[in-house]
Amino acid sequence: MRDDWIEIKYKDLVDKVSTSKQKIKQKEYLQKGLYPVIDQGQELIGGYTDNKKNLLKCQLPAIVFGDHTKIVKLINFQFAPGADGTKVLEPKKFVAPEYLTYLSQILVLKIKDKGYARHYQHIEKQRLFLAPLPEQRAIVAKIDQLFSDLDNGISNLKVVKAKLEIYRQAVLKKAFEGELTKDWREKQTHLPIVDEILEQIKEERQKRYQKQVVKWEQVVLEWEMNGKVEKRPVRISKPKLLSGLTEEEVNIYGVLPNKWAWSRFCNVTYKIGDIDHKMPKTYPGGIPYLSTGNLKSDGSIDFKGIKTISKEDYYRLSLKIKPEKGDIIFPRYGTIGRNILINFDKEFLVSYSCAIIKNIPSIINEKYVYYYSLSYVIQNEIKKYTVQTTQANIGISSIENFVFPLCSTEEQHAIVQAIESRLSVCDKLSKSIDQSLKKAKALRQSILKKAFEGKLLTEAELQACRQEPDWEPAKKLLARINKKQTIKPSRKRKS
Repeated sequence: MRDDWIEIKYKDLVDKVSTSKQKIKQKEYLQKGLYPVIDQGQELIGGYTDNKKNLLKCQLPAIVFGDHTKIVKLINFQFAPGADGTKVLEPKKFVAPEYLTYLSQILVLKIKDKGYARHYQHIEKQRLFLAPLPEQRAIVAKIDQLFSDLDNGISNLKVVKAKLEIYRQAVLKKAFEGELTKDWREKQTHLPIVDEILEQIKEERQKRYQKQVVKWEQVVLEWEMNGKVEKRPVRISKPKLLSGLTEEEVNIYGVLPNKWAWSRFCNVTYKIGDIDHKMPKTYPGGIPYLSTGNLKSDGSIDFKGIKTISKEDYYRLSLKIKPEKGDIIFPRYGTIGRNILINFDKEFLVSYSCAIIKNIPSIINEKYVYYYSLSYVIQNEIKKYTVQTTQANIGISSIENFVFPLCSTEEQHAIVQAIESRLSVCDKLSKSIDQSLKKAKALRQSILKKAFEGKLLTEAELQACRQEPDWEPAKKLLARINKKQTIKPSRKRKS
């Protein structure tokens, strides 16, 4: 670090502002109002209030730090503070507020995430290097310029990604309306009618049910021989059959091609269900027990750091339902509809926050079901049945009632091929965009890191800083501040 920089603790750069008399609880926020409420949320403004007494008296601009979220905001207008985890900090005169904001962001990256805990106590203890005031301003200007270029690039990437998603939905829409296989279908002469397919499904479901009953009886026998210590194994339920769509419903969802028909998810799957709602105990080194947090947006599962349970709990819970290759995991809480097709063999369970859709691979192509589960029709079904409470959720019976466009197994295969041939390029481009967005995030962090290591400004830019009238080594500046001397104001140099 250069000689004209000094090392200092973060807490010595700010004055904490008390918010105890002005803070507003989130339930008291207004959607519109006279005065903005600034809290620790992602959005700049969390809500509004009409009560002027809630306005915080502080020197502007001020930094708002999210104690739980680690969100950093620079606020240059009057505001009322949010109640939970909102720390308001006034930068001292010898540090530029924008400079301190960027410093705060780099410190946030260094401290370990403690979850929903207090983080400012760790930030204020951090030691950092402080540049002279003119250099602070130059660093801020350089970061702003670089970030502006970076943000433009990110914005363009997001626009392209949004267009890809529109294209993806257009492909799925045409696929499940029969448009992608129209020419293929016209060449076929021996496609079964829907009634024949439903009869095959009915027979296949009954065979599986009888096998499950035999297995359940064996488990019950073992339970009795072991003294009935645990809870009696839950009886296997018979395959459920729901009524078909009414003529009115068919008109709503649209007319399907010849030899297609609307059915319901419940009627074309082995079963849709979830496991016991009682959370099993953690058992280190045991069998993975997933929750919605382990389901990634790219359709994969993150098994790292996952909760594990004992084999005994696994076998007891999996008797009701367990995820297997070819099944679909359908989140029921929070990220509803972020579905996963299981394309591997592995013993694991999924918590009751997710439904398991057990497909009938001999009749219903699992990829056909998976792609359909991502389509606009299912998105609308989710909106129709979702219960809006503290956390949005959807019941098993609602998923069973989702409409399903049933066609022959042969056409399902053809539809999957048609979808994948069109989406393969789309998927590659989407992955490339995601990688570029990750690189942009890393570049942003790299810019901040270089800035506060004294490596961002060129020698010419540094020389220009030293010509400013208020330039002096930070050490000397701080010494004067400690003696309660006044910093001389910045003046423009005469040309």
